[in-house]
Amino acid sequence: MGLPEMLVWSFLFFCRIGSCLMVIPGYSSSRVPMKIRLFVAIAISLSLTPVLLTTTKGINPDESVLMLASLIISEILKGVVIGLMGRMFMLALQFAASGMAMFIGMGTMPGTPIEGAEPVPALVSLITLTATALIFFTDLHLEIIQALLASYEVSAVGDWPVFNQQLDEILTTLATAMFLAIQASAPFVIYSVMVNLAIGLTNKLTPQIPIYFISLPFVLMGGLFLLFFVSDEMLGLFISGFGDWVR
Repeated sequence: MGLPEMLVWSFLFFCRIGSCLMVIPGYSSSRVPMKIRLFVAIAISLSLTPVLLTTTKGINPDESVLMLASLIISEILKGVVIGLMGRMFMLALQFAASGMAMFIGMGTMPGTPIEGAEPVPALVSLITLTATALIFFTDLHLEIIQALLASYEVSAVGDWPVFNQQLDEILTTLATAMFLAIQASAPFVIYSVMVNLAIGLTNKLTPQIPIYFISLPFVLMGGLFLLFFVSDEMLGLFISGFGDWVR
């Protein structure tokens, strides 16, 4: 195989790997400069090229421009779908964290975003930042690379994605991610119902006193205490679910 053909294959591998890493949690954090993310994707693609050349099935991408364009579009679609399914876990966790912040009275306190660009409560930033760090601490970023390498055994270069199958996988992943989000936020839902019920009954008994404004600091303190006790299980549940999906 000549150097020009190897460069073409390296670019095709980069299309899938790079498009996935631009979306999947951890690698795609907006806090990491774009150039660094690009260089990481190029380095991973080049390092995996000698291994992935065995999955080419004798395809010659230099036959025509139309074939090369078709291969590029196909690889980008595959990478984006894989990254999107991983992104669903982080979005579900962010959704659960936003609910937790609202339940304990922190929903109206915007903070600095970590994963996105819009201001979010400080609790959301804390949870998403911790989850992103745990992805690297538990070596799941290496599992993501192994999963990308294994994806070529399922769908080699030249095979167009099966859209019905990918849609089923996306829906299954979304259901799993939302179930994890509901599990993570369940203690805060129960806490919110109990506290607001108690505050409502107290307010009915003493309508002259602004119970809601007086109780807000105590509700917030109780919610932070609850977060202190359940944060380990909550983040462990997320990492476990995300790791099972990656593997």
